[in-house]
Amino acid sequence: MGKKTQNQAKRKLSEANQQEVQVQADKESNEEDEENLLNVVNGEEVDSSDSDRELEESDDEADQLAEEEPETDLEGLSDEDSEEETEDEQNSEGESVEEGENDELGNEESKTKQTSRDITLSKVPDEYEEHDTSDEEDIRNTVGNIPMNWYDEYKHLGYDWDGNQILKPDTGDQLDNFLKRMEDPDFWRTVKDPQTGQNVVLSDEDMQLIKRIRAQKIPDVSFDEYAPWIEWFTSEVEKMPLRKFPEHKRSFLPSKHEAKKVSKLVHALKMGWIKTRAEQEKLRAKKEPQFYMLWQTDDQSEEMRRIHKHIQAPKRLLPGHAESYNPPPEYLFDAKELKEWNKLKDSPWKRKLHFVPQKYESLRKVPAYPRFIKERFLRCLDLYLCPRAIKMKLNIEPESLVPKLPSPKDLQPFPTVLAIEYKGHTDMVRTISTDKSGQYLLSGSDDCTVKIWEVNTGRCLKTITTNSVVRSVEWCPNAALSLVLVASGQEVLVVNPHVGDFLVNSKTDTILEEAPKSDVIVTERVRTTVQWSEPDDTQRERGVRLLLKHFKEVSQVTWHGRGDYFASVMPDGQNRSVVISQISKRRSQLPFTKSKGLVQYVLFHPTKPCLFVATQRHVRIYDLVKQSMLKKLLTNSKWISTMAIHPGGDNLLVGTYDRKMLWFDLDLSTKPYQTLRLHGTAVRGVAFHKRYPLFASGSDDRSLIVSHGMVYNDLLQNPLIVPLKRLQDHKAFNDFGIFAVHFHPLQPWVFSSGADGTVKLYSN
Repeated sequence: MGKKTQNQAKRKLSEANQQEVQVQADKESNEEDEENLLNVVNGEEVDSSDSDRELEESDDEADQLAEEEPETDLEGLSDEDSEEETEDEQNSEGESVEEGENDELGNEESKTKQTSRDITLSKVPDEYEEHDTSDEEDIRNTVGNIPMNWYDEYKHLGYDWDGNQILKPDTGDQLDNFLKRMEDPDFWRTVKDPQTGQNVVLSDEDMQLIKRIRAQKIPDVSFDEYAPWIEWFTSEVEKMPLRKFPEHKRSFLPSKHEAKKVSKLVHALKMGWIKTRAEQEKLRAKKEPQFYMLWQTDDQSEEMRRIHKHIQAPKRLLPGHAESYNPPPEYLFDAKELKEWNKLKDSPWKRKLHFVPQKYESLRKVPAYPRFIKERFLRCLDLYLCPRAIKMKLNIEPESLVPKLPSPKDLQPFPTVLAIEYKGHTDMVRTISTDKSGQYLLSGSDDCTVKIWEVNTGRCLKTITTNSVVRSVEWCPNAALSLVLVASGQEVLVVNPHVGDFLVNSKTDTILEEAPKSDVIVTERVRTTVQWSEPDDTQRERGVRLLLKHFKEVSQVTWHGRGDYFASVMPDGQNRSVVISQISKRRSQLPFTKSKGLVQYVLFHPTKPCLFVATQRHVRIYDLVKQSMLKKLLTNSKWISTMAIHPGGDNLLVGTYDRKMLWFDLDLSTKPYQTLRLHGTAVRGVAFHKRYPLFASGSDDRSLIVSHGMVYNDLLQNPLIVPLKRLQDHKAFNDFGIFAVHFHPLQPWVFSSGADGTVKLYSN
């Protein structure tokens, strides 16, 4: 049993030595890994093959360490360990007792040395235990806390207290570094202190800290990042508030003054008043170094230093021949000139000369000038009282002030040639209109007739006789109805022209045959203004389907875009001058209760429920849904004659009797965007084309001017207006020229009706 116990003790000692060897190998592998890590930190290159091999060895050793744990209890061994023990016992029976005794003695000696070394280490005091040493840094470098790169080109690092140079430590060359790397076991954990220039060996704690930082872990090992959450505030809703009073409403609303500040900053960024850092750097890079005078008076004359921007006094004119002591005879005054000079004694500034020329034989005989002191005093007085200022003259070429317009050749197509002339009326043709397809033309004249023409052939298809002068005709914009509005005297006729599609004509008659029944009570104000009535047999044969009798003369009628409503204008009607009627329900209404002036023209907006009402000097825009005025356009003219609205609805063209044509951009301002003075007399007709960027105007000077008016979808881009062609084929009659202008709905053609009783078609 004694020999068996000795063998077991020897086996345990050998296993302990093997574990120490393995731990030492693991340390060496970890040291090599940390050496690579510090080389990366110090900026040194590491061989990738060596690093990969060392990483693999370190991983294998880590696995061995995980498998081999120190044995603390013999009873806790597994069956495999017990089998290995029995094999070791059998192998160790042949060993002598003396060797075992020697091993035991050697182990005891090593243990005594280890305990003595631990005792000596424990006696050394640790200066980092009691208090923080963040400011107890190494003060061997007495040059101060300065950048050490200042001494890169010198052999020393600075100076000590005695003024002697502190020489740099020997850094060695690459060969010395290689030998240190091979011989020094702590080379891998040695770093250089940039402040002192000394080499510092990192401890195990420092290495562990660097490893954790490199692995993106928390440096402090004792910190628990998954500690339970401490609820500083309870999650339960309290019945009573913590404060004595409830929060104010403004604490839940965003700050208004901060929003204003942010909006100001955003506006300044958009306008370019505030530059971003990138823009400021670009501007700084573009700027050249600016040189300036160190003393401001170096480039100025000594006597003018105190005067800011001194302007020299104007010099006196040089003397002429009349001021000579021996002037030519023609410069001398005769009796008449001397008498006139003496007459201007009370107003000497009107004299041609301020002295009388005199002639002397020689310079010696010239006396002293008697007015010398007075003239000098007056000049000094002028210099003292008359201010002098610098006037900057602008050298602007006239061509740069005129905008460059495109050539008319680039803006085709537009009407340029007289194509067809429609003759048949015996008096002035005041109004024209076309159907939606552009196949038929409608014209109204002072000869109390309405004629329907075929556009392509110029043939008159039908003539409708009325009881009075026809002042306005308008074709229904709804293609499903064949209706025409005719304003004749105090009557508005709703006429079925019976041209075009037979089915549409019959359908229109069917719709208008029976009057709808309505329980709405018509007010006395509306009843006295307009009355709906059925036409008689003679009128029905002419095509009249409805008849509206107004209490004043009707000057204009216009359709709504859908073709059910229409408006009629009576300039003398005061607050009942505008009437809006509905055909489907056969009733009318008066939109205004107060008179804003003499109404001249009304228009419906093409897409929005808005009504444009033009009085003599202003154009008002009303919202028909909200029943309120949206905008008031200031025309700055004496009398408005007509209007036309762009198909987009954002631009308005106004013609006036004082020879102006006004273009309004409704999104831009209430004042005219551009005023066109293209005509010499009153403008009576304006029109927009529905498909092409064209507009035209007709005047009493018998001229029809076609212009290009391009409206862009970009709201920041202004419309382009270019006059293209002047067409003048009408004849004057009683100082009247062109009354109405109308574009073809599909082609770039324009119609004009004049006082000569004709309608002319211009094509491209």
